[in-house]
Amino acid sequence: MTGVDRPRIEAAVTELLLAIGEDPSRPGLVKTPKRVADSYAEFFGGLEVDPVSHLLDAVPLGSSDDGLPQTSDAVIVRGIDFRSICEHHLLPFVGIVHVAYLPGERIVGLGKLADVVETLSTRPQLQERLTEEIADALETGLAARGVLVVMDAVHRCVVARGSRQAGSSTVTVASRGELTDAVARAELMALIGESPRG
Repeated sequence: MTGVDRPRIEAAVTELLLAIGEDPSRPGLVKTPKRVADSYAEFFGGLEVDPVSHLLDAVPLGSSDDGLPQTSDAVIVRGIDFRSICEHHLLPFVGIVHVAYLPGERIVGLGKLADVVETLSTRPQLQERLTEEIADALETGLAARGVLVVMDAVHRCVVARGSRQAGSSTVTVASRGELTDAVARAELMALIGESPRG
């Protein structure tokens, strides 16, 4: 792939406007095809990026004697904001994702975990699959002993159409390795659910 085909998107949006009975040449709509093409380039920019590439600079864990970084049993990053596009209706779903991993022999900068989320969410997605893909990328890229991903999102296709459940959100969970154990997973879920200090 070579990225989104902006002229093709613009032509498709023009045809869509005609199909709903609008006039694409009226002042309020004349720039809409270009705006949509620009938006789609951003929304789907992760299609050409390998999420594991963000984890390539993971560093080995060390001991107090060798000057290499050390860590506790678990690394947790809570409240990573994300937005994605539901592949069923091409409407956004937005929310937060919490990620945790049990380091194997390597750790990575905390911002890289958010980069993995960003890359995978900027594709046409289903929340269930997105949660699993984040867990897979972290397990593979870090050779982690365990991974836990918890995602809480509001879907515009549920809020704005059909049953219009404005107050609902969807929670999905994926676990790998040692964190498939119910007791270990429950401990980290409790930590994720604690209120942050402010």
